[in-house]
Amino acid sequence: MRGIQSNLSGLRQRQKLVEELLRKARTTVEGAGAAASPARTPLTRVTGFGSNPGNLGMLTYVPERLAPSPALVVVLHGCTQSPEGYNDGSGWSDLADRHGFVLLFPEQTRANNPKSCFSWFLPDDTARGSGEALSIRQMIERAVEDHGIDRSRIFVTGLSAGGAMAAAMLAAYPEVFAAGAIIAGLPYGAAKNVQEALESMFQGRPRSAREWGDLVRSASSHRGEWPRVSIWHGATDHVVKPGNATELVKQWTDVHGLPATPSERGLVAGHSREVWHDASGTEIVESFAIVGMGHGTPLATGEGEMEGGMAGAFMLDVGISSSHHIARFFGLTAEVFESVPASREAVARPKASTRPGGLEGEILPPPRREQKPEGADAHPEMPFGVPRTLPPQVLRVIRDAFEAAGLVKR
Repeated sequence: MRGIQSNLSGLRQRQKLVEELLRKARTTVEGAGAAASPARTPLTRVTGFGSNPGNLGMLTYVPERLAPSPALVVVLHGCTQSPEGYNDGSGWSDLADRHGFVLLFPEQTRANNPKSCFSWFLPDDTARGSGEALSIRQMIERAVEDHGIDRSRIFVTGLSAGGAMAAAMLAAYPEVFAAGAIIAGLPYGAAKNVQEALESMFQGRPRSAREWGDLVRSASSHRGEWPRVSIWHGATDHVVKPGNATELVKQWTDVHGLPATPSERGLVAGHSREVWHDASGTEIVESFAIVGMGHGTPLATGEGEMEGGMAGAFMLDVGISSSHHIARFFGLTAEVFESVPASREAVARPKASTRPGGLEGEILPPPRREQKPEGADAHPEMPFGVPRTLPPQVLRVIRDAFEAAGLVKR
């Protein structure tokens, strides 16, 4: 009984956290919606891009002045977000206008998921040749054909569930992408069901670098050049714990055969940046830890050279634009930034965002497909093989926690 009581205590704490995060998210999104205007930059909806086994939508943004043989950036929104909202918040279309590349926005549908989250934790949706991953691959092919995309310059980025799906795309289709950027996401293979997803998000599930790397290597038959990877995470993210960024670094440095110790450490706009170079000095993996930031995409709103976007739910104005820096890492811009050696302690560090949308919460969605109980004695209404032999009051607490997180329906 002592073990059960300990587990119940943990579930109650998680339930309270989930309920508070849902309240904050709902209040902010509803408040923003009351005064919201239509999307600043309309996107174009595209149909007929393939068999679409993941039942996703496809939207694009093509600037009026398109570069010859343009690059393509695939942008994956987070939970509760839309492609239009994420574009306006992140400022990606402004960068596309400036530098002449095409944007592709896969769209999660509410028919799949009530919170519009990509299914990063379901193997059928992240494996090569199936589900949502294949739908996104089919969108990329349609965009390549429609706009004469340079196949050597295709990139992917995403936030939270979209960040974890970006990691899945890099693993499942490494030959497609030159580089990717994962914001507040998780390593590929971190979970294969909702229970493991929760553990990975809230606690982390550490593995050795080799174990993480093997998960990527086993996702396809690819043995050529691997995509470069940029990793971003808020240092005070309480939803997807920052330890997931550490595990992402382990995964991709192992895939690239790089040492555990970074080639350089520095501060950019007061935020920690670590970089791993290859033998030629090329930046292969970079990792940003954003001081004082919770769960969201880092922004520096304004009209400056390295500024843009619009603060909102999960779009956090913390003095550094991840979109601008990611575009530079992808090689899409000639913009430069100042990196100060980490030993320079006199550098002023930014404060945590107090602007609207400075939330620390984005909740894991219910899976689109029903999870089968693991064991013959599982309660028919409880996922993850919870034994029906537990006392009714214990089952109620467990179910309440799952319902609060949106993991089972009422």
